[in-house]
Amino acid sequence: MAKRRSIAAVALTATAAMLSVGMMAPAHAATKYTIAFVMGAEADPFFKAMKVGADAEAAVKNVTIIWQGDPSVYSPATQIPIADQVLAQKPNGLVLIPTDPTALQATNDKAIKAGIPVVNVDTHVNDLSKVTSFITGDNADGGAKAADALAKAIKYKSSGSYQVVVGLTSATATTNVGRLDGFTARIKVRYPHIKIVDKAYSQSQPSVANTNVSNWLTKYPKLNGIFAIDGTNAAGAASALQAKGLVGKIALIGYDAYPGNVDLIKKGVFTALVAQNPAAEAKLAIDYLVATLDKDAAGIAKIKKNVVIPNVVLSASTSAADLVKYTYVA
Repeated sequence: MAKRRSIAAVALTATAAMLSVGMMAPAHAATKYTIAFVMGAEADPFFKAMKVGADAEAAVKNVTIIWQGDPSVYSPATQIPIADQVLAQKPNGLVLIPTDPTALQATNDKAIKAGIPVVNVDTHVNDLSKVTSFITGDNADGGAKAADALAKAIKYKSSGSYQVVVGLTSATATTNVGRLDGFTARIKVRYPHIKIVDKAYSQSQPSVANTNVSNWLTKYPKLNGIFAIDGTNAAGAASALQAKGLVGKIALIGYDAYPGNVDLIKKGVFTALVAQNPAAEAKLAIDYLVATLDKDAAGIAKIKKNVVIPNVVLSASTSAADLVKYTYVA
């Protein structure tokens, strides 16, 4: 009998302890949401860095993350079925990073119709009227800064004539379009003697970007510069220039602070890299979705329909501390 009383006492003590812990737990512990991130090429270091930010904020907000994308191919053909599989799991919120603004519109709208709030991050669909927010880097500004860096690297003069090429992942991804528009507009206004002689696409695969650059080096023997419009194109272009012994002879301006690409700045392979902040984009997306799901009036009041996060240009003159600060963490 004494043994039974002892067991009962222990059980009551344990129950009281659990209740006490529960009372001290964060408000979100009682309502744990699942937020899905659906991107293009999951292996891209940009998305790996975004996941670091997403995981950190998910821990703070006590939400579960579904992280899903094709391992390497950046294409609506691979993204759409993955998005459908994720939506079948009925997440509470969706962060959609569309590979194409038109092709992913139906997926975006399907989620919203099912009562799942959607935030577009990095890239966007055509019709943003029903999304909670669109969060991205300043793509037009990044393209303009890339044009300035390239002109400086090739020692642009109004009496000269210059050939440059542009490596992209996709013809329709809104980030690529924005950067190309910014690059082209800046060249037209400030550097009219620079001619964009060719463009090519890699679907976020460095090996394809490498091949594209190798072909350009044969086709354009007087090539002066390359604008690699995202990280995978930058990595592929860097490999091609190193293999051909053309480092320092052809200016290379890249996008995205992949660790490997940042290391190549000091070696002179890259004249400059335009760095984004993917972790900050993920953090803000989670904050906005949690506020929406909580029906938190104060949090909802802070939601901005469009958020543009500034870029940072990294070069050989950037301090070691800033190179570390802006390098994407995976």
